[in-house]
Amino acid sequence: MQMQDGSVRAAIDVGSNTIHIVVARCAPADLAILADEQELVRIGESVTATGEISAQKRDDAIATLTNYKELAACYTNTPLIVVATEAIRRARNSQQFLAAVKRETGLDILIIDGEVEALLTFYGATYELYREPHAPALVGVLDLGGGSMELVLANRKRITWHTSVPVGSGWLHDRYLQSDPSTQEDQEVARTFLSTYFTGMPLPELPPALIATGGSANSLLLLARRAIGLDEQETRLTYEQVVRCEALLSDLDAETISERYDQPLKRARILPAGALIIHALMLRLQLGEIRVSTHGIREGALLAYARYGDRWLQRVKKNAGGADDDAPAEESQVSEEQDGSFAQTGYRLLLERTHKMLEWREEVLKHEDIEAVHKMRVASRRLRAVLDAYEAACDAKQFRRVYRRVKEIADILGEARDTDVMVEGLQQRLEREEEKARPGIQWLIDRLSAYREAHQVKLEAFLRKLDDETLAQQMASLRAKGNAHGKG
Repeated sequence: MQMQDGSVRAAIDVGSNTIHIVVARCAPADLAILADEQELVRIGESVTATGEISAQKRDDAIATLTNYKELAACYTNTPLIVVATEAIRRARNSQQFLAAVKRETGLDILIIDGEVEALLTFYGATYELYREPHAPALVGVLDLGGGSMELVLANRKRITWHTSVPVGSGWLHDRYLQSDPSTQEDQEVARTFLSTYFTGMPLPELPPALIATGGSANSLLLLARRAIGLDEQETRLTYEQVVRCEALLSDLDAETISERYDQPLKRARILPAGALIIHALMLRLQLGEIRVSTHGIREGALLAYARYGDRWLQRVKKNAGGADDDAPAEESQVSEEQDGSFAQTGYRLLLERTHKMLEWREEVLKHEDIEAVHKMRVASRRLRAVLDAYEAACDAKQFRRVYRRVKEIADILGEARDTDVMVEGLQQRLEREEEKARPGIQWLIDRLSAYREAHQVKLEAFLRKLDDETLAQQMASLRAKGNAHGKG
């Protein structure tokens, strides 16, 4: 039976990882939550892989939105608010996706930009905090999604700085952590990227308190409750607890995490990436703990509608530009000096990583220790991670050329390393097998060893042609433009 209370509304967030609905009785500064559900669809997975929303992801999204429309109708007959974020923003076929949703469900999806997303998240994540009598004056809000991350700083409810960056748990997983569980090498490369990226983020100040929202933050809190005995009512995670959860996620595969600790399997697969991001950001902000909230962009949209009515989105866009009547933003623009420092830091790191990679060239050419290939390959992957972090601050044409070159180095080293690992594994197996099984294993070892020797010739020719000065000049050519972290 439908409720006819006009103050009851529903909002849906179509994100890179999840599609999430909240139904609430709304006031301009408060909400009474009546229903809260989410489905892990992972639209961003196909967008990262191909640049488009796949037919399967489109159909899954339409099925989920159809169910949510029926759920909302149990509470209200007011129109649904439906917003979409990073994955839909990036998809080449986003307009076709929106048209398909409209055709099948009748729902109009509003694609919002990163700044609006950041502000809505702030509204939603803090409305409960500001009920408290001793709420901190300076607070940060982190919304960690699948395809992007929004960070907002506010002082006494006044937004002083906000940014949206295209780094999320799904993106990091798909880019660096695809094995299950991820290898130590993959984790180190991901950490290199995050450390580099967050070091370059020009924050105006470090907040003493951070509220984290989004699926990864809430799943990490649940994991801490199930795995390390955190109290069920506790909503804070200390740095040590985040590190313990991260270690657990690096040791166990997704299926084990899902079964032991009450996590959906799809979420368990990308949670290690979310934990790495939260850990890296806590280091950057020098925080000993974070506070986790279940509220975010959906609640923010409902509060904005209750405050501004049908023109809520236009008002929020205006507020993103610094004209919020109720909480005027004092937008901190990133100065040219900060931009220059960011670019100089990136240039220095790229040269350092290039030098570290080339340090292993002579050892690889000697072909005496297979670990030399491994270490040069890891160094090349870390160089690529630094390039990933500074891509937006580089000249696009030069970046593509340099990135292809570094990838070429990583690929040829990777082919050698993979063969070395296979031969080493077979040799260990040969020692354990019965006599009758050894000839077949030895034959395979011989074939792989012959292939590896042939590849060494190719590898040596490639490395001898690799000119240190030319590569350094190519790195220098990347310096072009300012801030890689959006509006700050």
